[in-house]
Amino acid sequence: KNYWTLRNEDPAVETRPRQSKRRQRQQGCWSPVLVLSYYSTLGAVDTTTELIESTMAVSLKLQKRLAASVLKCGKRKIWLDPNEINEIALANSRRNIARLHRDGLIIKKPAVVHSRARVNLRNEAKRKGRHTGIGKRRGTANARLPFKVLWMRRTRVLRRLLKKMRDQGKIDKHIYHSLYMLAKGNQFKNKSVLLEKIHELKAVDVKEKALAEQAEARKGRAKSRLERRAAREAKKAADAEAVAQTN
Repeated sequence: KNYWTLRNEDPAVETRPRQSKRRQRQQGCWSPVLVLSYYSTLGAVDTTTELIESTMAVSLKLQKRLAASVLKCGKRKIWLDPNEINEIALANSRRNIARLHRDGLIIKKPAVVHSRARVNLRNEAKRKGRHTGIGKRRGTANARLPFKVLWMRRTRVLRRLLKKMRDQGKIDKHIYHSLYMLAKGNQFKNKSVLLEKIHELKAVDVKEKALAEQAEARKGRAKSRLERRAAREAKKAADAEAVAQTN
């Protein structure tokens, strides 16, 4: 039966056709009496009592709040057994709620799984260089990886290497200081360049030391040669004086 049929049969029953949401908010919802009258007219239920029993529900807000407190979770994580609503409604204390939880009438729902499998797969592909082309970049190069961070990383690597080699005695404090200041002046692109410079300076030092030793050896030989010559001359002079005295 439609609206006009019901209206003609029983004008005393106030029934309404389907209305928009806005109209319902303006005029308010139907009262329970009007709802009962409407469904009774349609013949959906046999008696008004049956409809009241079917539409009225027990409020379990208290039980859900207590259960959330007992189980230490949110109210949306609480599951109440729909087949035992009357027994759950009688529980009005935390002790009763805990007993119902032990009996299985109240359950704490498991955490919703938010899978990371697809994200892990994509990150693994990104580590190989996929999905990182020009079209995937949002931001300047400095915004994506700041120049200052690169500078800090490189400087720390170089200074750590210098300190390690100085502590091991591979370079002296003079080479350490000169290379430290060169590293501060952005002279070395990476650690390998710094190592090449260290080997070059050490080779120069070794060469200078070898030249100094050679010069020292030459000086020693020249000095000994002069000493031998002076000794020969002194001996010759002594011999000549002795011959003169005998004559």
